Amino acid sequence: MHRTFFLILQNTFFLGFVYKTKVNNMGRTVPSFRPALEHEIESWKDFKRALRPGDQKVFNKLMNFARIHADAGSLSARPLLSEVLFISFAVEQEKKIEMLEKKVKKLEEMIKGKE
Repeated sequence: MHRTFFLILQNTFFLGFVYKTKVNNMGRTVPSFRPALEHEIESWKDFKRALRPGDQKVFNKLMNFARIHADAGSLSARPLLSEVLFISFAVEQEKKIEMLEKKVKKLEEMIKGKE
């Protein structure tokens, strides 16, 4: 299998990847999303390397959020893979915020009940 990556540039803005796959007996122009996602994550390695060790752990956690939501990302047909990364981060962080809000509300109710 031969894979070729092309960058599309228009008006000096990076619009995304075209990931073209050639197979000996059949050709596909739309790749699997997961390999393209892994390539996008790999493209952030220099940024990750510049982070402090504790921040690198948080970075890895964020990238895993994108992997968790890869199925949804594959259906989104977004021109920029980084959009899928960022919305995955937002979804997971919102879930965490909601969980923490529920815990705070429960603690507040417990405190009010003791008064």
